[in-house]
Amino acid sequence: EVQLQASGGGAVQAGGSLRLSCAASGFTWDDFAIGWFRQAPGKEREGVASISCSDGSIYYADSVKGRFTISTDSALRMVFLQMDSLKPEDAGVYYCAAVYQAVIGYAPRHLNEYDYWGQGTLVTVSS
Repeated sequence: EVQLQASGGGAVQAGGSLRLSCAASGFTWDDFAIGWFRQAPGKEREGVASISCSDGSIYYADSVKGRFTISTDSALRMVFLQMDSLKPEDAGVYYCAAVYQAVIGYAPRHLNEYDYWGQGTLVTVSS
């Protein structure tokens, strides 16, 4: 059974940093891709960053390029999202998700591409 556990959310001031973690289990690591999504109140869930566990292909949404970094630790089966220079518009509930990697060299980035979801972790950014 695929299980994902997101953690690391909290409250920070604009310009601050947070590091989110996603603990993953129940699947062969190199067969999957992991993505981070976020949902602000009243808004649709959107893709933030994703990574292929097999070849390291990475995707970043334009809104977070240069500020967020996604990485993995295959030994620990963890995926991290380092968030720097946070802005109030980065606030929301952050979710990690996983999908069987069907295409090599591609990091899935759309909501409907993912099959497994963890619970969210709340990020609050004050101005």
